[in-house]
Amino acid sequence: MDMLFFDDIEKLARIVLTAVLVYILIVVTTKVSGKRSTSQLNNFDWIVTVMIGSLGASTILLKDIPFIEGGASILTLYVLQYLVTKYAAYSPYFGRLILSEPRILFYQGEFLTTAMLEERLTRQELESAMRKEGIHNIKDVEAIILESDAMLSVIPKNHDGPNDSDNTDPSDTLEPLIRQP
Repeated sequence: MDMLFFDDIEKLARIVLTAVLVYILIVVTTKVSGKRSTSQLNNFDWIVTVMIGSLGASTILLKDIPFIEGGASILTLYVLQYLVTKYAAYSPYFGRLILSEPRILFYQGEFLTTAMLEERLTRQELESAMRKEGIHNIKDVEAIILESDAMLSVIPKNHDGPNDSDNTDPSDTLEPLIRQP
């Protein structure tokens, strides 16, 4: 029970100093590496963000991990994320290999149950995404897509009719995303 609230002043000072250093390192490195390092673009970015948080916490709290070692591991993850995402931007094959493709889950009035089962999503979750977009009638939805970042995009039906200035048919761009069983 002795160490419940306080152990010793040296340990506390080490934790405070390391926390400040790790905070500065992560803030500066995140600023330098750009918006992607804190975004929720895809599972890959999310995993790196969680790992950086875990390394930061370990560096702060564990006395067996000096700041230089913890900082080096954090910097290594940022560099790896930069290199992998940079290469994915240049190589479509590599990009498809590490990133997930968008997936249509609802299209032209029909829930695509096979896709929903494979993505482990329920009708209630799709309806929730509709409500968040202010759509309360399923008849007003053209498609619902599970994006690479795991967000649901709701595409409303175009009610403007044939005189609409945008003459593209949504099915021209959405059909390739529908996977046949």
